[in-house]
Amino acid sequence: MASYKTLADYDLVALLKDGDKAAFTEIYNRYKGLLYIHAYNRLRDQQEADDVVHELFAALWVKREQLVLKTHLSGYLYQAVRNRVIDIISHKKVASSYMTSLQHFINESEAITDHRVRENELTALIEKEIGALTPKMREVFELSRKDNLSHREIAVKLELSEKTVKKHVNNALKVLRSKLGIFVYLLYIAGY
Repeated sequence: MASYKTLADYDLVALLKDGDKAAFTEIYNRYKGLLYIHAYNRLRDQQEADDVVHELFAALWVKREQLVLKTHLSGYLYQAVRNRVIDIISHKKVASSYMTSLQHFINESEAITDHRVRENELTALIEKEIGALTPKMREVFELSRKDNLSHREIAVKLELSEKTVKKHVNNALKVLRSKLGIFVYLLYIAGY
């Protein structure tokens, strides 16, 4: 057989699907450097960029038999790195930024299907986490965020002090921030 270095990506993918380790190694050697640079340019962290590339290739090997390319191998690999980078960046964001961005994202008129699916999943996750708050905290938070009532209006409506209302809202945000922080960056996908 010809040297793997001379094979086209298409041929390497076919061999990879059959479990050819040498084809996998050639794909790895051919793209690891470029993918690392792509990840590093986004993350600005050598270890994270290195981890992204290694995790991508580990997943490629594990899922090789189910691999279906709708584009060239290079496009597939770059998209996979991009998705992993987005996941890492999302871990670094906080829920309050996410909630602000969610409203902006929801208001955009034409989101592609992938974004709509992510939006629905995230909305369901937020609603689940809001539902897990204590009853009073949830009630105060929903009046604040969903009904857009001021702390004073909530205090009057629920016969609480404004200080108590503020404390419930802040505690709810802390709980949600800790549970939803990993999904914050997904809303910025359209501008990525």
